[in-house]
Amino acid sequence: MRNVCGTGDYMTVEYDNQKSSCNDGSDTYVVILRCQYERELEHLNRLSTRGIRAVALFLVVSMASWGNLSFLPSPDAVTALLGNPPSSRAIGIVLLLYTFSAIILSLARMASGIEHRSSFSHVGYLTGFYFFYYFCKALGDNYWAVFGAGITILGVESYRIWTFCAEGISRKKEALTFITRTGRPPPDELY
Repeated sequence: MRNVCGTGDYMTVEYDNQKSSCNDGSDTYVVILRCQYERELEHLNRLSTRGIRAVALFLVVSMASWGNLSFLPSPDAVTALLGNPPSSRAIGIVLLLYTFSAIILSLARMASGIEHRSSFSHVGYLTGFYFFYYFCKALGDNYWAVFGAGITILGVESYRIWTFCAEGISRKKEALTFITRTGRPPPDELY
């Protein structure tokens, strides 16, 4: 047997010179299960880098914010159109509440082993804090608060995603090894 799985919903299995389909019922449950595990491994490998990509995106946003967001319209023009922004103190309180809430939720997801892909939404929220501070003309004084909160939140999220994926990859590899070695479906504890 050379190629066990194809892509998409239609999977093929090659036995030396002959092909058969996982969908035609002629192949064993073990081959179909092996295809499923290989797809799940690919998914977990892609997902494991999601946290690092979110950190990289946040660093790009932070570098743009370091220049005091000079590419945006002036705060006076925006406040003339939308009204006065919240005070710097109010934004700081909300940032503090958001930081603790995000960390607690991430740790709770880590403890319960939930697959949740929220890293990029955190980048959006933190970018919003940069904008709010910019429009209330307090970004220079509060840049490091947003940056520190972002690195902390995204660091915890990245670690949570990485550990979730590492555990899943380990279990799937054990199950694939068992299938390859014995030719039978793995016991339930390897799933």
